[in-house]
Amino acid sequence: MTKFIDYGVFNSVDIRLGRIVEAEENNELRNPSIILKIDFGDKIGIKKSSAQLKSNYNTEDLINKQIIAVTNFKPKQIGKVLSEVLVLGLPDENNQPILVAPDKKLKNGVKLY
Repeated sequence: MTKFIDYGVFNSVDIRLGRIVEAEENNELRNPSIILKIDFGDKIGIKKSSAQLKSNYNTEDLINKQIIAVTNFKPKQIGKVLSEVLVLGLPDENNQPILVAPDKKLKNGVKLY
């Protein structure tokens, strides 16, 4: 059964487009991840995220990729990394994340609506 929310709740979630400028493997966690630095444009700047993407991505392929992320969650400590944004993905057939990305290049920082 679908749980309905008010439009105002959805509108309070700040979902924006960013471009990955750095990607570094983090194998110190129980579930290895990739630490991303993402450029969300002048208004938000560069933010860091830790994401479990190693099943479908290597660090070199992520550089310059535009992705969608929630930018207004409270930062979360993940191991030694403070994750500032939540990158969004959809599960593949093995329940591993595939990043949500536009099919055309857009300006970093644009808000999803």
